Amino acid sequence: MAPINLVLIGFGNVGRALARMLVAKEAELRQVYGLEFRLTGVLTRAHGLAIASEGLPIEDLVRGVEAGGRLDEFGRTKPLAQLDQNLRLAQAQVMVEVTPLNPRTGEPALTHVLTALEAGVHVVTANKGPLVYGYKTLRDLAAQNHLHFLFESTVLDGAPVFSLFRETLPAARLLGFRGVLNSTTNFILGELEAGKDLEQAVRAAQALGIAETDPSADVDGWDAAIKVAALATVLMDSPILPSQVKREGIRGITPAMAREARGAGRPIKLVCRARRTASGGLEASVGPESLPWGDPLASVSGTSSVIHFEIDMLEGLTLIEHNPGPQTTAYGLLADLIHATRNPAG
Repeated sequence: MAPINLVLIGFGNVGRALARMLVAKEAELRQVYGLEFRLTGVLTRAHGLAIASEGLPIEDLVRGVEAGGRLDEFGRTKPLAQLDQNLRLAQAQVMVEVTPLNPRTGEPALTHVLTALEAGVHVVTANKGPLVYGYKTLRDLAAQNHLHFLFESTVLDGAPVFSLFRETLPAARLLGFRGVLNSTTNFILGELEAGKDLEQAVRAAQALGIAETDPSADVDGWDAAIKVAALATVLMDSPILPSQVKREGIRGITPAMAREARGAGRPIKLVCRARRTASGGLEASVGPESLPWGDPLASVSGTSSVIHFEIDMLEGLTLIEHNPGPQTTAYGLLADLIHATRNPAG
């Protein structure tokens, strides 16, 4: 099989983890799946752009960026101003979009995905913005152009959530879900239980690299609300914006409250919920709850995440992801890449 040309938009921790994975899995991808991926473009804001339709040296790119260098020196073709032009220069067949999330508009990821699909390029993304702010348009455009638009890594990193319903639960209707979907707040709540105040707990999360310099998106529940919106939009066919999710963060939880709840066998978790109503509507919320130990959501600790599905065909189904990192997210991207390039699009 001829090499499949791949372009990365974004080359942060997750993008570099995927690049390393492509190298580590190269022989297996070729021998087991008959696939060979050729990285022909990497486009970033912070590190410059590199395009070479004959292929870029992946390991050199990763080392160079991690040493503080720029990508420009690796490209043999001078990039142009517009994304669609650069996709053509790179002779892209698949684009992987891993830029940072803009929770208010989904941009620029939304435009990146739209541009690639209009250009006849399959899209794999870890960015929730395009799902929340443009899913139906992007889904329909992909189908119209016989392309894949895949996004497994947007929720629960590499755990199979969207593909679980798409591929393995035919004729099943999702009635609702509950989950602990923001690993940063889960870690912070554990630090509060240990006696740290919120500021100290946030600093510990930042030291681990799981919290941003401005932690408000996690602490105030916005990241969790975006994940609720993405799941409801895709899996329940109930489009909802993050601003429409009833939301409460964890700023009101004190160390004393966290310790007391843990001691009583009812630890506090930031719980995401969505459920169909009797009238056919949707109720969606994010907020701290004190859960009994028998609840599957109560057992996750550290940076682990969990989601429990209520399905008309099953009494319940729970997925737990243990302490994910950039490599976990990268695996979700790799799984989507394999699916997109081995299976015909609808």
